[in-house]
Amino acid sequence: MKKMIWHPEEKDKEVNQYLEKANHAPYVGIWALMLLLITGFTVLVLMGSV
Repeated sequence: MKKMIWHPEEKDKEVNQYLEKANHAPYVGIWALMLLLITGFTVLVLMGSV
């Protein structure tokens, strides 16, 4: 049976750099959506539509 010891490979560095650039949560979009929903709800309440 082959030993389960991981040794870094040459391509791992490139893959890690790609993942650092690509895998990020869209915090700005989430923040903007929350702000839009809160503002929209507040405007509707102040206008008396809700």
